[in-house]
Amino acid sequence: MRTVLIPTDFSDNAMHAIDHALNLYKCERTTFYFLHAYADEVYGPFKKSGESIKTTEKIIKNKTEEALKKLILKVKDKTHNPKHSYESVSAFESLVDSVNDFVNQANIDLVVMGTQGQTADKKITFGSHTVQIFKYVKCPVLAIPQNYTYQQPKKILFPTDYMLPYKRRELRLLNDIAAEFKSEIHCLYISDFEDLSYRQLDNKRFLEETLPNSYPYFERTPVKNKAEAIMEYISQNEMNLLVMVNARHSFLEDMLYKSTIDDIGLDLKLPFLVMQNLPR
Repeated sequence: MRTVLIPTDFSDNAMHAIDHALNLYKCERTTFYFLHAYADEVYGPFKKSGESIKTTEKIIKNKTEEALKKLILKVKDKTHNPKHSYESVSAFESLVDSVNDFVNQANIDLVVMGTQGQTADKKITFGSHTVQIFKYVKCPVLAIPQNYTYQQPKKILFPTDYMLPYKRRELRLLNDIAAEFKSEIHCLYISDFEDLSYRQLDNKRFLEETLPNSYPYFERTPVKNKAEAIMEYISQNEMNLLVMVNARHSFLEDMLYKSTIDDIGLDLKLPFLVMQNLPR
């Protein structure tokens, strides 16, 4: 049984992410948890003067639970999939804290969300909430661009330097996706050198062993701007999914912490799966 958590702010972006997740796991027994975190609404600038925090919380909690009920009815009416079950989660916390807490509580396999929320800015690739989830939630996160039309992930790009000791659980998730869709996984090594160190060879071997149901391709491209290399490979090979690992001293950490994804030039139009090399 798969467990998937989908944070929602009830926007079109969030509904689009839900539709993608329902398609991705159409043939698999899955429990979908729809979560709305409302602490910002209670403490935010729109709180009416004179209302206590407790009163505001109660009002917003009731509205949230009603909206989640309507969302589940809408999803059931749309899909009628007997393999799927749905649960609602309302949380008086920040988004990141509520997602992290529920990931641990329900042993979630995957978080799926839109790249942006209600206040979407078309000039940026990922909204602030999505970036925060990438950075701090200790669970794989799949972000879906608003304008992406669902396609089976037949061709998956996995840029890697083979330096990370990959986590078996997260690679198993990737392997399951590859098995379901008979996917190619293109492991892209960005380096001027063909030879790998013993450490890199061990990690590459572990990668092959843990992805037995995929069709692996091991590619190398000379050193250049990494974002440009990734975007070029996606364009030339018609990739359906980009997978990267968030770890200390990784390229993804550089994007998330030292700059912004948009400044670096990773202008993604396809789903982006971030796997976590963090303790869980």
